[in-house]
Amino acid sequence: MSKSRLLLAIVLVPFAVWLFLPMPSSGQSLQEKIAKKERQIEAKKRRERTLTSTIERYSQRIDVLQGDITTLQERQVRIEADLAAKRAELDRIQDDLRKERARITRLRARLAESRAALSQRLLYLYKADEPDVVTVVLESNGFEDLLQRTEFMQRVSEQDARILDRVRKAKAEATAAEARLDRFEARQRKVTKIVSQRRLEVLAIKNRLVDRRQQYESVRSDKRQSLVSTRADRKELQGHLVSLQKQEAKVRARLAGFSSVDAGPVRQGSGEMIWPTNGAFTSPFGQRWGRLHAGIDIGAPEGTPIRAALSGKVVLMGWTGGYGNYTCIQHGGALSTCYAHQSRYGTSLGANVSKGEVIGYVGNTGNSTGAHLHFETRVGGNPVNPMSYL
Repeated sequence: MSKSRLLLAIVLVPFAVWLFLPMPSSGQSLQEKIAKKERQIEAKKRRERTLTSTIERYSQRIDVLQGDITTLQERQVRIEADLAAKRAELDRIQDDLRKERARITRLRARLAESRAALSQRLLYLYKADEPDVVTVVLESNGFEDLLQRTEFMQRVSEQDARILDRVRKAKAEATAAEARLDRFEARQRKVTKIVSQRRLEVLAIKNRLVDRRQQYESVRSDKRQSLVSTRADRKELQGHLVSLQKQEAKVRARLAGFSSVDAGPVRQGSGEMIWPTNGAFTSPFGQRWGRLHAGIDIGAPEGTPIRAALSGKVVLMGWTGGYGNYTCIQHGGALSTCYAHQSRYGTSLGANVSKGEVIGYVGNTGNSTGAHLHFETRVGGNPVNPMSYL
């Protein structure tokens, strides 16, 4: 085979393999996980602020209702006092009614007695054959007219005048007593109705306010429970965030600790590094979903060898959060490379490795949804674009 054909095969075969490989989803770097936790924590904080504001509004409403209820309770106390006074007044009215009824009974008896006495007197006059008196009696238009006849009064004796006066007074007092009795009974019905109505109105309003206050208290209690739950979730997320930040700080510190030189500006691409594995380029370095994707992703079947992109010393190797099996190589100065999601390691911590030496194998460990290599370049522990070195 000629050199040109060999070169063409070298170029086309990986490309053909790439066409038929599944496109794996890249996992999350520590930076992405940290950013996700920060977004979740901020959402919880917003929820807490909303719940706190809602609870305060319901507390204010409850305070207003409690003030109204207190006012109604004071009004109810006054009405109860007024009701007690009205009841005392009713008792007095009823006592007066009993007295008036007894007085009327006595007056009616006196009236009956006086009428009987008058009848006996008239009968006596009739038997005494006094024609003028008989004429007056016969010509009168009833008992009332008889009493008003002046000529009759002029003919009766002093005893007869006293009897008639008693009858007239007894009748007038009985009529007045009946009128007072009617007024007392009307007053009794009116007072009873007014007091009962006022009492029922205040009680109904108070009950409605108490029901509304209980509803508000129920809603406030639910919001408080939600607030407690949200705070607990937020604290748990903050704990996770602290753990992730410690992991990220550990990576940065380990990598930066092997360099006595300041990070300085990022070096431009020199092409001195080799691609760490054979596979398809699936995700670039940079902003993704609003956050930094701290490396590049290279899709490859699980078990594909991973080679050191540049000679150096293995300074970090082990399970690292969302990175899964994670290896970092220090290359001198401030530059290092890192390899995530490995299925297994191919080197050891502290080993000096050469450019192109197998240091591990492609896998799907950590936060990953498909076999691939997450490859990072870092300067002083800070991620930079690997494409500047490949």
